[in-house]
Amino acid sequence: MLGAQATVTNLEAQNAVAAATAIKADINTLRHFVANNYQRPTLLLEEQILRAKARRFMAAMPRVQPHFAVKCNPIPEILSIFNDEGVRFEIASKKELEQLIEIGVNPKEAFYSNPIKSPEHLKFAVDNGVEWYVVDCIDELNKVYQAKPDAKFYLRLHTSNEGSTFELSSKFGATGSDVKDIINAAVALKADLAGVTFHAGSQCLNVQNWVIGIRAARSAFDEMLAVGLKPRLLNLGGGYPVELGRPVPSIEEIGAAVSAELAAFPDEVQVIAEPGRFLVADSGHFVCRVAGTATRGGQRWLYLDTGFYGGLMEFDDMPYRLQTDRQGSLINWRLAGPTCDSIDTFKLSYNLPEDLQADDFIYIEAGGAYTNSTASNFNGFDIPDVKII
Repeated sequence: MLGAQATVTNLEAQNAVAAATAIKADINTLRHFVANNYQRPTLLLEEQILRAKARRFMAAMPRVQPHFAVKCNPIPEILSIFNDEGVRFEIASKKELEQLIEIGVNPKEAFYSNPIKSPEHLKFAVDNGVEWYVVDCIDELNKVYQAKPDAKFYLRLHTSNEGSTFELSSKFGATGSDVKDIINAAVALKADLAGVTFHAGSQCLNVQNWVIGIRAARSAFDEMLAVGLKPRLLNLGGGYPVELGRPVPSIEEIGAAVSAELAAFPDEVQVIAEPGRFLVADSGHFVCRVAGTATRGGQRWLYLDTGFYGGLMEFDDMPYRLQTDRQGSLINWRLAGPTCDSIDTFKLSYNLPEDLQADDFIYIEAGGAYTNSTASNFNGFDIPDVKII
């Protein structure tokens, strides 16, 4: 046991050194890039880190097949890189499936994990050969079954999201007697309810959420087996965190806990997961510029050329690290975006160089997840550009 623990510790140390080196190299590269090419807020991603994160995830959980959450960053180049690394995909819409088809992904390998699917999007998935569909209520089971009687269904459970940055359990997930009712409805329909899934919560810092979820899935498996169903899929969902200025459990720590719980499932049970943020966040810096500065009631304000509507939707909840090219004394800055909407401000303040001024660059570390994918053209501002280096 001590030897295994030492191996994990050594691996984490090696990864930390490699990550620090990569971030340093990335900073130098992107500074040169933006100095000569900047036209609008830009997400700069490093291909070697994308590949390294995919490999690290698979090494930490050898039994688990990762299915990248396309919503996290649907850039075709990213999808192609992960496809090349053996990562499969999880989709939430017609558009995401179209993007996979365009790069040559077999739709049979995609899992449709949006618990509520519009008839139009559902028809497109059925027509293009998607086989696996999540459900968490009888209404959705009936809807998908009518569209595709031979569909393979997996049931989403409501499980603990305690310790996650963004809870994802209030909108979706079957609980208590609903689980039994859905199982019985599947039996009555003769639907192939063949799996179980859950979500630990986005940017989850609590390893126990996966333990609790897997144990709940094991109980659901037993209920399904008792009525003659043949469960053969366990989907561990997403939530795998990245380090953003606060301690997080490593993927190796999560993998060890997950692997121990998976011993309760026969080898023939297929196990997948839906990592998003873990695979892409660390690979990129989100680069923007100072649009202007102001002093209001003694507080210094820093207005960026991007904001809440331009890809920084998570800015208040994720303690991103910011870097600049200035070397002045640090003071407290309140940050805001460029639009005319007062919602476009951030609660968190940052200690940044006092001499920052318009046109200076701001480098947001680990900005590869849920930035460009959540941006809009509100107020006529450009959505971020994306470059892979």
